[in-house]
Amino acid sequence: MSKQARRGLLGISLVLPSFLILVLIVVLPILGSLKESLTNHSGGYDLSNYKYLFTDKLMRSNIIFTLEVTIASTLLVLVISYVLAVYMRFNQGMAVNWIRRMYMIPIFIPSVIATYGLIQLLGNRGWAARILYHFGSESFPRIIFDMKGIIIANLWFNIPFTTMLLGSALSAVPNSVIESAKDVGAGKLRIFFKLILPLTFKTLLVASTFVFMGVIGSFTAPFLIGPNAPQMLGVSMEQIFGVFQDRQLAAATAFFTFLMCSFVGYFYIRSMIKEEGMRSS
Repeated sequence: MSKQARRGLLGISLVLPSFLILVLIVVLPILGSLKESLTNHSGGYDLSNYKYLFTDKLMRSNIIFTLEVTIASTLLVLVISYVLAVYMRFNQGMAVNWIRRMYMIPIFIPSVIATYGLIQLLGNRGWAARILYHFGSESFPRIIFDMKGIIIANLWFNIPFTTMLLGSALSAVPNSVIESAKDVGAGKLRIFFKLILPLTFKTLLVASTFVFMGVIGSFTAPFLIGPNAPQMLGVSMEQIFGVFQDRQLAAATAFFTFLMCSFVGYFYIRSMIKEEGMRSS
């Protein structure tokens, strides 16, 4: 056996365990969900479950609600996290030191505890409402059991990790490049859009993919502080499977959620392949 063939077999043997694990815990469950979602109540196969997803008024509203929450949460997380990362990268002082010490704390708080804390803070009889009452406010906006509560929870869960990713990318931007741009007269906005943003775009794309997939499949916060109707798809799946015992419709909902995540993942992978092609050319 040639040396090149031995190297090839060694590479395959190193990759094979990970590939088998991927097949067992990801590929096979996806294929099983697809088969289950195509099964009708008579035991045959058709698209009736998917037809129900888009023709039933409640299920259609759940899909729209999930996309609204996911898109709004993703955009807000990216904007806030990028602003924090840029501020910490290019500034010094006590405020920056406090942000660096504090912004990672939400990562170490379990989601159930954090959600319960949000209920106690932002509920109709929570701390914020009681404080405003002492200042003369007779009403408090509805935040808990509403879309706004889910979005606030998503901000709490996702901003620390996203800020950490973007901060790491920004720290790799050389100071010499920025100083050179300033020397030739480039303003702050021009430096940001022509240098900083392009150099960190790859990490921004990675962060947006992670946030989108994490939010669209979230369950704890939508279940505890979301409205009864419409619901996020994760909560809707639990209701369909656990309460109504409709495994086929639950599988169709799960596979449809997977397709939406795959759609976002496709653009991420396409961008990465395009970038690698540009580097190799």
